[in-house]
Amino acid sequence: MAGPTHYYVWYRLQGDGADAHKAITQMLKDVFVHAGIFGRVLVRRDDPRTWMEVYENVVDAKLFEDKLHAAAHRYDVARFAEGGRHVEAFVSSF
Repeated sequence: MAGPTHYYVWYRLQGDGADAHKAITQMLKDVFVHAGIFGRVLVRRDDPRTWMEVYENVVDAKLFEDKLHAAAHRYDVARFAEGGRHVEAFVSSF
């Protein structure tokens, strides 16, 4: 069995960074409350307009994906993602 799934959501920031920070923070709280998954945001070291949300050790992928999608929609975070939000999911191969 592969074990838990780890999600990485990256995008290039567009618009006001302070507004984006507020919306993303609310979305992260929402995901934690409804899916029990603590997310964090990283900023690319050499390009501060590239952000990545990290959600690790997700056991119930369907529940998490549903709650992430709903929260992203609720806080309209796509408006801050030039070219869209790119969601990638990884599992351990070892």
